[in-house]
Amino acid sequence: MTIACPTMRLASGSIGYRDSGGKGMPILFIHGVCGSKEVFEHQFTAPLTDMFRLIAFDLPGHGASEDAAHPAEGYSIRALTNISVDVMNYLRLKQALVVGWSLGGHIAMELMARFPERLAGAVAIGAPPLAPGRLAPMRAFHVHKGMLLGRKARFTTRDAERWQELCYGPEPDGMHFAAILRADGRMRPETTRSLLRGGIADQRRVVATSPVPLALINGADDPIMRVKYLEKLAYANLWEERSHLIAGAGHAPFLSHPNSFNVLLHRFASDMARRFPAPYLIEKGQAPLSPSAFGHAAAPKSPRRAAR
Repeated sequence: MTIACPTMRLASGSIGYRDSGGKGMPILFIHGVCGSKEVFEHQFTAPLTDMFRLIAFDLPGHGASEDAAHPAEGYSIRALTNISVDVMNYLRLKQALVVGWSLGGHIAMELMARFPERLAGAVAIGAPPLAPGRLAPMRAFHVHKGMLLGRKARFTTRDAERWQELCYGPEPDGMHFAAILRADGRMRPETTRSLLRGGIADQRRVVATSPVPLALINGADDPIMRVKYLEKLAYANLWEERSHLIAGAGHAPFLSHPNSFNVLLHRFASDMARRFPAPYLIEKGQAPLSPSAFGHAAAPKSPRRAAR
């Protein structure tokens, strides 16, 4: 996409981002495969922007960010997780609430596993926690031909249309379709390979043991993720002790049903702001924080299962 936006220069390349500013608790949004920061356009509005600092960025190979120089390395889940921390360090965010959609949700769970001290909570949307093994994706995702597009390096126009329908629903949107066409096709097979072949933590164990508060907010009619799969898992710190489903919504409920989604996000973020009060910024002159630079305030709880 060619929408003008500020960029940050990281070791991995240039990253486009959007920042609402303000002194409230930072909320960092991470998009999915072939998406962009623009998918969160309906969140950058009041009352969220009245109370919180909202930040969204384009992953490498997407939107206004540069393509990865070395796809096999730069598009792995581990690399994308590291870049998310680099974004936080660039903006001098000591701690943030992370909202991850689809691929972004898996990145959020990797942050929970590797950098829990940097999180004031996590929201996973359309991202089922995966266990190791080849059968895990079959339990967590719907199995149909459309899912094979996630491994395809080159999209035809029809492929892009099908991906748009899966991710965003039947109503076309030129901006999000342009983001699909812009995405570096080399990213799809590399990221999928990393996600499905041992390139991630045991995410089922992560959500069952992590001290980071986790909110699950999904569309009840998600065509990609099996929402009932979430009910079978154990959670240590599941927000309100249940998975939240938005009726009539698909894979991107924050886009199709923003009012319902924003109410839930505002409530979760408000709870986390009380639990993790300011300061949220790294002080001037202080080096970016390592994962063990400070403790996390939420103590692990006994795992609970989600309830609808």
